[in-house]
Amino acid sequence: MAGQARNNNSLMSSLRVQRVRELLKREIGEVLRQELPVSEAGLVSVNDVEVAGDLQSAKVYVSVLGREDQQKQALRLLQEHRTRVQARIGRDLVLKYTPVLTFVLDHSIEKGNRVLQIIEELEQQDGDPPTSP
Repeated sequence: MAGQARNNNSLMSSLRVQRVRELLKREIGEVLRQELPVSEAGLVSVNDVEVAGDLQSAKVYVSVLGREDQQKQALRLLQEHRTRVQARIGRDLVLKYTPVLTFVLDHSIEKGNRVLQIIEELEQQDGDPPTSP
């Protein structure tokens, strides 16, 4: 019986973390669209948010569509405006704690595009694309 209660608490906790993660992802994306000028930072999008189990910190994975200098500028601006973004999150979302945000540049979309480009090049070299069995 006690084991079942622990499993239920663990499930509820992980569901809560997932809900907070999705809320943060959506809200941070909206705040960034309003706060960061595209001309300076490029187009910044939130790819993922990793929330700590205690909900007091979150790592925000962002990608920046733009030149390399815009990507660096965007990360610098995100770090400079971190407390303002956190304040907006605290005001707009009803959470017990407003998590401390850490911004991380996420290159996964670029890597995925590069893999797709390589596959396309290989298919062109072979002449015909592979057929499904």
